Amino acid sequence: MEMGDGGASGTAAAAGAHHAADADGFAGDLGYHGDVAARGALVDFAVNVRGTTPRWLLDGLGGHLNELSAYPDPMLDRRVRKLIAARHGRTADEVLLLAGVAEGFALLPHICRRPAVIHPQFTEPEAAMRAAGVDVDRVILRRPWDLRQVLGEGGDAGVPADADVVVVGNPTNPTSVLHSREEILALRGPGRIVVVDEAFMDVVPADEYAGAEVASVRDPGVLVFRSLTKTWALAGLRCGYALGAPEVLAKLAARRPAWPVGTLQLHAMRLVAEHGMGRPLEVERADTVRERTAMVGALVDAGWDVEPAAGPFVLARPPVEDPEAARLTLANRGVAVRRCDTFPGLGPSWWRLAVRGETDVGTLVGEVARIAVVQSER
Repeated sequence: MEMGDGGASGTAAAAGAHHAADADGFAGDLGYHGDVAARGALVDFAVNVRGTTPRWLLDGLGGHLNELSAYPDPMLDRRVRKLIAARHGRTADEVLLLAGVAEGFALLPHICRRPAVIHPQFTEPEAAMRAAGVDVDRVILRRPWDLRQVLGEGGDAGVPADADVVVVGNPTNPTSVLHSREEILALRGPGRIVVVDEAFMDVVPADEYAGAEVASVRDPGVLVFRSLTKTWALAGLRCGYALGAPEVLAKLAARRPAWPVGTLQLHAMRLVAEHGMGRPLEVERADTVRERTAMVGALVDAGWDVEPAAGPFVLARPPVEDPEAARLTLANRGVAVRRCDTFPGLGPSWWRLAVRGETDVGTLVGEVARIAVVQSER
């Protein structure tokens, strides 16, 4: 039995309608996520969570366990929103705290009628909108997956003119492509909201960050999602936020239940905002760049085809005759990689690999080399 690859883990699993081939030929499962492959793995390249939760964050959260008998404090919510707003040059009413960015995607059907999603990218936005009965237009980019393909002289020629929401990732999961701020903002149009998934922007180097982020852009036509899950290893707690015009956030949140964000989630976001965004984030950025550079070098030296990367993950093709069979063999040996046939615009020859240290990368390279030999001898 294969380890950790049993089925869908996200919204599309509930919708149950994304396995039949679509008009564009895509027959993958939009609800499949890397945690399915990673569960039980000894070496995990499938999930983009960085390391383990920092000790200062765990200790800080532990001091608030005695607050769990009370409902979440709206004053704490306000305090956290002010802290986050200050970081992005905004006001507190331009921040909406979320139970993870996935919750934000689940709220998108409240603000759109004719959305378009630029692929390849994280599939949960499309899965959430389809699950809510909203038809979604796919704009599928070709390698090297840059926005110049849809930005002509007259504007966004590749995006339906009547699209009222356009979803794009930056840096994009799974391609690790970083779009410029100018390119992102060029997707705007009358009556349209550009939704930008910046879940991995925190670990983009400062010199590249400045020309790419739109979290600080105060425009009713731009809605940004940020995640604390990946950088601070909080996947089990679900922490994120949206940045946008107050009227857009109000519409987005109109049907949320009471107390959608719990006390520990609020304190986690407060602790990160107060203590994580200085030196700890600088260290994390530097570690990510250092490990990614070494990892790409090791993969290329071993004959892998590796795409340029700006995020804490790389898109690569292994040097094997049958990548899918190799992936399954790796899984049985306790090594998890993220399959890419579930991303519109990609296929089974591609793997998304979370940036990891030298030891884990050596294990991956060695196992794949052994698999390649076996496949070549068949």
